[in-house]
Amino acid sequence: MNAAYRDVAYTNGYEFTQGSGYELPEYPFVEPPELKSGAVKRHKIVVVGAGITGLTFACCLAKLGVEAVLLDEDSTVGVKGASSRGICYTQKSLEIFQRLGVYERIAAKGIQWSVGRTFAGKDEVYSFDLRQQSSFGLSAQPAFINIQQFYIEGYLVERIYGLGHIDMRWKSRVTGFQQHAGYATLTVETPSGTYRLEAEHVIDASGSHTPFHGWTGATMTSRRGDDRWCIADVRFKNTPPKERHTWIEAPFNGNRAVWQHLMGDDVWRIDYQMEPNADPQEVSREDKVRERLRQQFGPEVEADAEIVWVGPYAYRSQCLDQLRIGSVYFMGDTAKIVSPFGARGGNTGVADADNLAWKLAAVLRGQAPASLLDSYQEERHEAAAQNVQVTNRTARFLRPADGMERTFRNAAISLARQYPFARPLINTGRMAVANSYTRSSVCDRTGGLSVQNVAFRWADGSKGVVNDLIEWADGRLLVLVFGDMSQAATRRLRDITEVAGVRAVQVVGPDTRPQAREVIADPHGHLQGACHVFGHAWALVRPDAYVAATGESVDAGLIQAIEQAMGLKS
Repeated sequence: MNAAYRDVAYTNGYEFTQGSGYELPEYPFVEPPELKSGAVKRHKIVVVGAGITGLTFACCLAKLGVEAVLLDEDSTVGVKGASSRGICYTQKSLEIFQRLGVYERIAAKGIQWSVGRTFAGKDEVYSFDLRQQSSFGLSAQPAFINIQQFYIEGYLVERIYGLGHIDMRWKSRVTGFQQHAGYATLTVETPSGTYRLEAEHVIDASGSHTPFHGWTGATMTSRRGDDRWCIADVRFKNTPPKERHTWIEAPFNGNRAVWQHLMGDDVWRIDYQMEPNADPQEVSREDKVRERLRQQFGPEVEADAEIVWVGPYAYRSQCLDQLRIGSVYFMGDTAKIVSPFGARGGNTGVADADNLAWKLAAVLRGQAPASLLDSYQEERHEAAAQNVQVTNRTARFLRPADGMERTFRNAAISLARQYPFARPLINTGRMAVANSYTRSSVCDRTGGLSVQNVAFRWADGSKGVVNDLIEWADGRLLVLVFGDMSQAATRRLRDITEVAGVRAVQVVGPDTRPQAREVIADPHGHLQGACHVFGHAWALVRPDAYVAATGESVDAGLIQAIEQAMGLKS
């Protein structure tokens, strides 16, 4: 562990403190070697931005033993002023965090939930329970956990320091950039002076106001509306149910929309839709917020409410045309901005990081050609565009234009009050799931689907999950062969894995007892279902828990699939 980091005191551990919001940790500025030597050093990877996306990416690299420099202009996590920002984390993100070693802390601090209820006036017009859906039910992680974003960021920082490999440089603002053939030069401003460094790969995770868009000439498709909202993070003595409650037409908010989520520390995130073009300063005044709370919960509850943080905001959507320009890769909010409906913002940044990290590690280790990195654009741009489209549709439902859109919404609400068939038309946010990749050059037509972190049994009978297999593979592709194998097929699989440098496991059913570590049991068929195959088959699983390809016979088709997944052929 870094000695300077070890000396930092965590008296409050960025916990909730009564009457003062949150006290965030402070990380020390350590003068970088470039300032002392005056030399311009070249690094393989430089990450700009220590938000949830940049920290996830850095932690992924650290787990794989890859060296990198991480620059952040601040000296803490979250946003000073105690903004909780993102709060709702999907099963896919939680599975990634479990692989990185921070999930248990997230689960202990956060609030698990699966039930969502939507109201129009006093009528419940739609509800769901994600535990009843097969796409969520089998993973070792729940469908969602609500937790303030800075907690996850803090857990990631501590994990990165523990793992090593990442040079974390706080109070380091990037003020200049030059693109060259095969690398870039960054100018970094610090409390001790300004220096330059070079990077072969620059990961821009610095947020929606990044200067790299201008420096690289990035182009984008964007949309800005006139919808205005006000966030209120509130702590009550008596808390509402641990469910996601939304109102399309809230009688206590001028028949405008309201969101209600419980987070850690018994703090509630309540989003109030305001009038179009409302004055941000006016709507976020404490007396205005307390009046909304009084209308929603009654005077007795409002009197006990402690306002932790208040902030106005407006929705906009944005998607870059290219997620890589030269040496720069855009991820998280630098790649796209979505309206916060269905938890598709920060979670897609976590997935961006997980997608690129293993590919970059494979290239730097010499396990794959540089062409593998092209698939980051193919896969994550498709995901970004899909999430922008989905959230824009929700935004239009919540604030429809006069005419056909408003007529449709009114009709949907009216029908949903009486008829079950109309209830799925109520769109207050389609909850995020792992995006599928249909345009990827490194996934064949059977691949591109996420693999849930389901359970299996090791040879000794102990329980394992998919993430254990991925960690065992150590950044390599993983071949899972389901069903009995002949001696000839076993030899072919051994030869293929030795030549291709991948890991392989045979998966047997409930009637066969595994005799070796490379043979595991899938007694309930959950692992086979998670890999989207049936019967005697194989699945090629990537380090980001996505299926690259599937097939039936251990033959040349498996070799071709491995070559394609590593970018060796198109």
